[in-house]
Amino acid sequence: MALMYTYRTIDSQGKRGKGTIEASSEASAAQLLRQQGVVPLSISESRSALQMEIRIPGIGGRTGLKDLAVFARQFATMTSSGMSLLRALAVLEEQSAKPSLRTAVRETRVEVEGGAALSVALGKHDKVFPELMIAMIRAGEAGGFLDSALERIAVTFEKDAALRSKIKSALTYPAVVLCFTVLLISGVLIFIVPTFEKMFHQLGGELPLPTQMLVNASHSLRWSAPVVVVLAVGGTSALRRGLRTRPALRLLVDRIKLRLPVFGKLFTKIAISRFSRNLGTLLGVGVPVMTALEVVGATTGNAVIAEAMRDVQASVRDGQPMSVGLRKHAIFPKMVTQMAEVGEESGQLSPMLDKIADFYDREVDSAAESLTASIEPIMVLIMGGVVGSMVVCLYLPLFTIYQNIQGAT
Repeated sequence: MALMYTYRTIDSQGKRGKGTIEASSEASAAQLLRQQGVVPLSISESRSALQMEIRIPGIGGRTGLKDLAVFARQFATMTSSGMSLLRALAVLEEQSAKPSLRTAVRETRVEVEGGAALSVALGKHDKVFPELMIAMIRAGEAGGFLDSALERIAVTFEKDAALRSKIKSALTYPAVVLCFTVLLISGVLIFIVPTFEKMFHQLGGELPLPTQMLVNASHSLRWSAPVVVVLAVGGTSALRRGLRTRPALRLLVDRIKLRLPVFGKLFTKIAISRFSRNLGTLLGVGVPVMTALEVVGATTGNAVIAEAMRDVQASVRDGQPMSVGLRKHAIFPKMVTQMAEVGEESGQLSPMLDKIADFYDREVDSAAESLTASIEPIMVLIMGGVVGSMVVCLYLPLFTIYQNIQGAT
């Protein structure tokens, strides 16, 4: 089925154009535009007014993986079409929707215009451009295949963004149910329990222990709720700061994450997928093995992998194959080490790592679906149990009062 796409283009003379085109997919639309002799800068499906996204000012200004993937793909398209580096950067600066990315590209263009290498200029904006991207661009510059390196960057970031989206989807349901449960409990304690308490006082008698505990919780909610919120926010901020500044704490937390009963296997598969994808991408564009291992250790987002990479670096420095160093760490399954060994022996390590990453991407997808399916009934049971317990606590005094009335008569 053909769809309508809105596009923005630029030709070899720098003339811009925009309009709509009918095609079966975004890739088909890009191919049709290239056949017309223009370079597509952006292609998006035309949407009706009811389908337009709502954008809130001040929200969404942070540069994400999807933004970097679009940036890299557009950059690769322009450089492969023969456009000069400075001209491509100028176009990218104008096309960038995120303020942080636009500023970084503008300052990078100024640096390149002054004679700096592209990788050096990008490296000065490490908060916007990841170390993985800078290392690949540096290798692309050295080998004369910058457009290919940018294309692989785009593919890597797109797959990483898809992976993160799967993780968020798996965790969204339990997070929503948990928030709803907290709000429900707070509403009962604030509005319903005081009403029952007044009624109990009017009827007289002593409250059962569970009901008294519920009433005490309602009384203390006014001061305990702000304290809990402050402690939660402060504790989260302190933990994040500690994870950034204390490597030992980060390593401990990451080890605990990998050993969690339900989520541990999912986190392990995610870490291996990122490790394989990043290392395969770096080696595929010609980054030296030692440099690639160092970059991978810093970009997988897991301190256990980073520690393993330091050991693997030492093994490679001593002349041993990389697969030998991987075998020493339990986080890497036998399949990973064996496929890495085959890749080293056949000289196809980068494609083999890409296959490992694809396999674990599918594993993450399957694990996320299974996790969501198993968590849903558990969360419903927990919420039902909490609410049911509160209802029983509220009605216990009524049963006692009714029994007293029957005894008196």
